[in-house]
Amino acid sequence: MTRSRGLQAAASRDPHLTIRRVERQQYIIERLHASRNRLTHQRLADELGVTERTIARDIERLRHSGVPITVVPGRGGGAIIENVAPAGPINLDVPEIAVLMASLAAVGPTVSESATSAMNKLATAVAPSA
Repeated sequence: MTRSRGLQAAASRDPHLTIRRVERQQYIIERLHASRNRLTHQRLADELGVTERTIARDIERLRHSGVPITVVPGRGGGAIIENVAPAGPINLDVPEIAVLMASLAAVGPTVSESATSAMNKLATAVAPSA
C-alpha cells in the first residue's frame, strides 16, 4: 500500500465506526476468553446486534493482529481462544506506553474491566518514582 493510498483510506473512515469496531473486538476477545466452549459467529452477532459477517471480519482482523483465536468451520464450529499461558513481562518504552494509553483513552478507559486494568497498569508504569 502506498502512503497516499493509506492516508486516503484512513481519511475516509468514520471515527465513530472505528471506535465501535474496537469496542466490539474487545468484547469478542473478552467473551471468548471467558468462555470454555467455542462460540458461534451467530451467537456473538446476536449478543452484539450485528451480522455474522461483521463478526467474521472482526475475528479475522483480530487473528491477523496476533490474537490467538481458533476458528472451526461448519456445524458445531465456532471461535475460541485456546488456553494460553499468562503473558510474561513486556518491555515498553515511554512512547509505546503513551500510544497504548492514547488508544485506551479514545475507546474509553472504563469501557470494560480489562480496559480499566490495562490503563491503571500503564499509568503506574510511567508514574514518576517517589
